[in-house]
Amino acid sequence: MLEMTRGEFEELVAEALDRIPPELTRLMDNVAVFVEDEPPADDPELLGLYEGTPLTERGEWYAGVLPDRITIYRGPTLRMCESREDVVAEAEITVVHEVAHHFGIDDARLHALGYG
Repeated sequence: MLEMTRGEFEELVAEALDRIPPELTRLMDNVAVFVEDEPPADDPELLGLYEGTPLTERGEWYAGVLPDRITIYRGPTLRMCESREDVVAEAEITVVHEVAHHFGIDDARLHALGYG
């Protein structure tokens, strides 16, 4: 398995978020991004997870709720990558994938766009 500290991985995730165009990040609302070492035991290869209510599904009822949560998992990403460059690329793909869920884009469309 490729070695990378949690701090280094968190920095890659932050950089991936910084590469999202500002016109999109300005539209993100009530969402927090976290890095965890491992995903839930029932899905050990999961790279990222979006939990919340996508922007496209929010209505008048949406007020006073906890932020949506995007979690990026370090362990499976490091296990599947062979180099630091692979980790950079995979972290960016995973961040974009999970942010897209925040915008209401489903997995089928993401796969079609190359963010599977």
